[in-house]
Amino acid sequence: MTSLSVETLAADATETITSAGNAQLGIAVLAGIAVIVLLITKFKLHAFLALTIGSLALGAFAGAPLDKAIASFTTGLGATVAGVGVLIALGAILGKLLADSGGADQIVDTILAKASGRAMPWAMVLIASVIGLPLFFEVGIVLLIPVVLLVAKRGNYSLMRIGIPALAGLSVMHGLIPPHPGPLVAIDAIGANLGVTLALGVLIAIPTVIIAGPVFSRYAARWVDIPAPERMITERPSEDLERRPGFGATVATVLLPVVLMLVKALVDIVVDNPDNGLQRVTDVIGSPLIALLAAVIVAMFTLGRAAGFTKGRISTTVEKSLGPIAGILLIVGAGGGFKQTLIDSGVGQMILEFSKDWSIPALLLAWLIAVAIRLATGSATVATISAAGLVAPLAADMSTAHASLLVLAIGAGSLFFSHVNDAGFWLVKEYFGMTVGQTLKTWSVMETIISVTGLGFVLLLSLVL
Repeated sequence: MTSLSVETLAADATETITSAGNAQLGIAVLAGIAVIVLLITKFKLHAFLALTIGSLALGAFAGAPLDKAIASFTTGLGATVAGVGVLIALGAILGKLLADSGGADQIVDTILAKASGRAMPWAMVLIASVIGLPLFFEVGIVLLIPVVLLVAKRGNYSLMRIGIPALAGLSVMHGLIPPHPGPLVAIDAIGANLGVTLALGVLIAIPTVIIAGPVFSRYAARWVDIPAPERMITERPSEDLERRPGFGATVATVLLPVVLMLVKALVDIVVDNPDNGLQRVTDVIGSPLIALLAAVIVAMFTLGRAAGFTKGRISTTVEKSLGPIAGILLIVGAGGGFKQTLIDSGVGQMILEFSKDWSIPALLLAWLIAVAIRLATGSATVATISAAGLVAPLAADMSTAHASLLVLAIGAGSLFFSHVNDAGFWLVKEYFGMTVGQTLKTWSVMETIISVTGLGFVLLLSLVL
């Protein structure tokens, strides 16, 4: 399908669907979100199916013909997968190479060898933040938890004093920093600049992770003082490897795409001339696709070959990295379809009018919407996708920096108070051997601190940018 036909289809869908009045539209939005929440929480339906059904329900409640609702959904799904699908796949490959080659373990062991005593919580947050850049949250937990448990046991540290900083580092990366799926989809939906969003995300992430990690872990350790559960201490991924990549080469590989994207953002700001030779070069090498592709190719040598992997094993590692992200890609795609249905139904204009009538700042409104959907569904990704679709029109008159801050406000809201409807809640509970109450007092409070602190720094930056 050509880009012209897609645009024509979307415009046609918009013209048909926007005939619904604001009152009916408001009810349609609430009903559509209610359907998604009910299907995920009550019927335990996969988020992909829930978002698909919820999108069609939204179109039907808004009074749109079914064929137009389907056109909106499929247009949004295709555009979203085209925009971020390859980036998610490249991020998954880089993360798998990092884990299987022993590069992640090399980073962990090197930093831990330099840290002891009071520095250990800070070391754990640094490890989690670096490793969390290319890894999905769940993969990062599986990779880091054995290290957390071993460090706590051997060093006689409180489990929470070591574990909370590691979890905070992973969670902040997941919610605020591309190339994680949530931020990427929000950037795509809002039309924000990825390099600027990355730069501002890192700026917000540093103080946020310090407050929610090493600082909060002092109190968490007093509230929940438990030993590391013996049964959860497992063999590390690189135990059977004869050699591992070097620390410097591993860190350089992980940071390569981040550096390339930040360089592009910096040159765009300083030079600001599309005809300039330097800017044209950085626009290419700093584009997310080229930056991540370059990191993957480099990783095959600096991580794969350095660990003694044959060409066949590298190929197998790449192949294995793609299977687990199928569900994520489908959820992200369906979220894009839901977003397009929201836009074509005229919800964006309704939100725009609502924010003006009630004098609610756009950044706060975006955060509140993400919080509401997060609390209802338990999914940070679903919250990010849905909130981005709802508030995307608010970015139309925003500066580049404020559009990026809108993305980060949504990301912060999507992390608010993880509880029993969140898979991450149960993952942390089981790995750390905590009760539901203990998990609420530590993990859930930590997520809330990240969300509120992140919003605070977003609002502060909005005053000076």
